[in-house]
Amino acid sequence: MDQRLSLVTLGVRDLAGARAFYARLGWRESPPSNAEVAFFQCGGMALALWSRDALVEDARVEQPGSGFANVSLALNVRSKAEVDATLAEAERAGAKILKPAGDVFWGGHTGYFADPEGFAWEVAWNPGFEILANGSIKLPG
Repeated sequence: MDQRLSLVTLGVRDLAGARAFYARLGWRESPPSNAEVAFFQCGGMALALWSRDALVEDARVEQPGSGFANVSLALNVRSKAEVDATLAEAERAGAKILKPAGDVFWGGHTGYFADPEGFAWEVAWNPGFEILANGSIKLPG
């Protein structure tokens, strides 16, 4: 199996509301978005928003509970200041700040927000990770 991640799909309760939130962040939908699903190009991978019920049916799993799903999404940025600015932008767009930005034990600077559906996003500056021109991340080594 190839070692890569191509697409993250968030099963959302309110597709229209989720779409509006990401639009307020300045994200643009990409083809093949339609009335049932929204796709966003994110560097070398993609994020999709799809109805939670449709995702549960498609995956043939039990209806999920509410609250933290033991998963966080991450946006790595190029500087400490960009962490702070990104968290502020997310909050203005309707996000809830879960953890304000701050320096962390491993030498980086991070904070967390939750989108209106409750999905946790970490915004992080890691001095050991290179962010390429297309926004993709290059791990050391």
